[in-house]
Amino acid sequence: MGALTVDDILSDLPVGFASLTLRPTLPESAIDRFLILDSDDGPTDADSAFVLLIGVRGRAALPALRRLLDNPPPVVAIKGAREDFVDAEELLRAAGTGLLLVDPGADWDRLLSIAKDRIQPRTYQSEVLTLLEEDLFAIAQTTARLTSSHVVIEDAANKVLAYSTVTNDIDELRKASILARRGPRKYELLLKDLGAYRELHRARGPVRVPARPQDGLRERMAVALFAGERIMGYIWLQETGEGFGPDIGYVLSGAAARASAELIRYRNQQSVHMQEDRIARLLSGPAEAAASARSEKIPADRPAALLLLGLPGPESQADDAALKHGELANLASIHAAAYKASAVVGQYKGGTAVIVPGLQTAGAEAGLRALAEAIIRDAGRHLGIHPFAAISPLVSELTALHSVTSTAEALLACAGPAEHTRVATLDGFEGEVLFREAAANFRSSPFRHRKLAALLATDRELAVTLQSYFDACLDVAEAARRLALHKNTVYYRVSKAARSTGLDFGNPRDALVTLLHLEEWAAKHPKNEGNP
Repeated sequence: MGALTVDDILSDLPVGFASLTLRPTLPESAIDRFLILDSDDGPTDADSAFVLLIGVRGRAALPALRRLLDNPPPVVAIKGAREDFVDAEELLRAAGTGLLLVDPGADWDRLLSIAKDRIQPRTYQSEVLTLLEEDLFAIAQTTARLTSSHVVIEDAANKVLAYSTVTNDIDELRKASILARRGPRKYELLLKDLGAYRELHRARGPVRVPARPQDGLRERMAVALFAGERIMGYIWLQETGEGFGPDIGYVLSGAAARASAELIRYRNQQSVHMQEDRIARLLSGPAEAAASARSEKIPADRPAALLLLGLPGPESQADDAALKHGELANLASIHAAAYKASAVVGQYKGGTAVIVPGLQTAGAEAGLRALAEAIIRDAGRHLGIHPFAAISPLVSELTALHSVTSTAEALLACAGPAEHTRVATLDGFEGEVLFREAAANFRSSPFRHRKLAALLATDRELAVTLQSYFDACLDVAEAARRLALHKNTVYYRVSKAARSTGLDFGNPRDALVTLLHLEEWAAKHPKNEGNP
């Protein structure tokens, strides 16, 4: 039975299920059991217990709390709203006990199940091992793609945990280790004689092992997986004929950070709930983000940013879109871990999100842009997809990241259609974001310019010409070039539209009205429908 803190339990709860309105005086107070009490229970020894106080709310809970605080627990969970527990908070604060307010509509059984999973884990060994292997095989396969090599992930005893797709380019050591699921003893001794393991332990980074043709060994790169000073395992890369690229150390460092995190999670035998995406909680608000950060040991008091990745329309609607999203997340996780070991990668609203905490303000945007560009480049090169990215403004601390989520989403919507950039930041797209916001508000409004709306609905030729005219910043010659028309034809059509609607397109207000109508029209008439 393992001890844990209230933040560990809170990090597993669904967003909005409960909130920790009063923290324990000792935030690291260990919890090693749970108690279910009601208002009729007498004095109880609640030391080190997570207490669920059921069947009572508000001031009616005070007598039960007073009896309970003879031997105070680290935290008490009660259903209700905060305004109903002002007196209870004072009582609990004096005792050093935390208060977890559970949503009145929430299911006690759900909370109890999560607490049991954490405090008294069921036999999850086979389930967690399966999840571990799936994650490690994904890391191995992605690393192999990025480095054009064969990849094997071993534990500290050289047992093979995962490997990339087997090809004809692997040597005898790799074949033998995959078949036996561990490295042959004679090769282990050979690698030790070569000083490979000693150098891996000393360097704490990627190490190159020269080829040994006489022993049937090709050139290798390897890195040890650490948890503090403890060796968790190794990642081995065997070259497959194309040689190792110049950025192999960077990729291997990222793969090591990802694999170490998975091995640590398994070693701690955390419940399957810990495999769920943490992105939503970190973006849901200050309390949830702070709890997750404490539980995951992520720096919460330093600048952070959010990077969102999306796929173009055709790729996001393809039959294998879900698979591509998963492969993109795996690729992004390796790059993100190489950039910042504490980065968190997961799915968010159908796309991929990367939360990067612990940033330095100086140079952060340039570093994040380089990270996004590297992910996009390798996704195209190794996955055959063409994602685009948005980088949120920097926030002063992780708990404020929810405040820029909508900005990042708006930037991602701009990056998708952008022709000349695949990475959107607020500096480059601020005007576009504001215009899209105005267009969205316009679409939800019932008001339209009657004559202009009628013209766009009935005269496609004029509509296309007017759209090109505005796209060319009211330049008749440029619009004519884009439409492959004589400029007098464009001039005639634009003049006709102005006469028909009574609008002066050179007037800023009239131009804005026209732009909003054209934006709505363009959304309904994609450019691939052809020109008049």
